[in-house]
Amino acid sequence: MSKQQTMVVALGGNALGRTPEEQLALIRDAARAIADFIAADNEVIVTHGNGPQVGMIKVATDVSAAHDGGTPYIPFAECGAMSQGYIGYHLQQAVDEELKRRGKQVQCVALVTQTVVDAQDPAFANPTKPVGAFFSEEQARVLMRETGNTYVEDAGRGWRWVVASPQPIRIVETPLVKALVATGNVVVASGGEGYRL
Repeated sequence: MSKQQTMVVALGGNALGRTPEEQLALIRDAARAIADFIAADNEVIVTHGNGPQVGMIKVATDVSAAHDGGTPYIPFAECGAMSQGYIGYHLQQAVDEELKRRGKQVQCVALVTQTVVDAQDPAFANPTKPVGAFFSEEQARVLMRETGNTYVEDAGRGWRWVVASPQPIRIVETPLVKALVATGNVVVASGGEGYRL
């Protein structure tokens, strides 16, 4: 029996909660809807944002590094890849659990993906996406001098680092995503960061 269509389910990072426990509970709800699409004989690809999650990882590793916690400063791209693994892991577990409960012989696989962007994209000159911890204006100005990063005041809550959101050109792993979907797997891909210039 041929599949009806290929469906892309997009989950926003903010919709996935602020803690691992909250995220897992919300993802279990999403897994039921994803399983409904699969039960209707559709191919399914799941994508997700990662704003709160990558910020949480970056803050945790930065605080540990700054307070001799034995953790080095982790670059933002690597934190993005960690967030893809963390979110993908929860999605794999929840979707597989739901499919098993329904007696479906389908497996969910999460892929850390890289997005190719143009190094000349104007977004790099004007970063706008706030991530990570809040700082006082004085702290933010010191960090700007020390790192060259841009910090802006964020809705009266303090100053935050802002990163660029360039236009995606392509996903490096697209052929692998297509191959996995074609063999009957549910694929989690394109989760937030992982830029490659």
